[in-house]
Amino acid sequence: MSHTIDWLETIGSDASLRCATATELQAVLERAHASAELIAAVATGNGAPLRVKLGIRRAVHAPQTQSPGLGDGDKKRAPAPSPAPPVPPAPPRPLPPDRPDHA
Repeated sequence: MSHTIDWLETIGSDASLRCATATELQAVLERAHASAELIAAVATGNGAPLRVKLGIRRAVHAPQTQSPGLGDGDKKRAPAPSPAPPVPPAPPRPLPPDRPDHA
């Protein structure tokens, strides 16, 4: 049973396994000689035999989402204000009449 739990932990922590197709994950588990219940759960999408093996009497349903969202305590935030338009540069100041231009 501990080998099955180790595999569940590995699948949960390894993105390549977590995002693998059922066929890909099943092949990995078969090569590793994982428990028949774990392989069957992956192949069929039915975790009942696995829960029996692990001694879980009642499945707790915890909905999972794939997209980010607001948490329970988060409030919607107003969009950030758009930046103010740039201020055009000031025109050049004319030279005083008593100074000759040496440029």
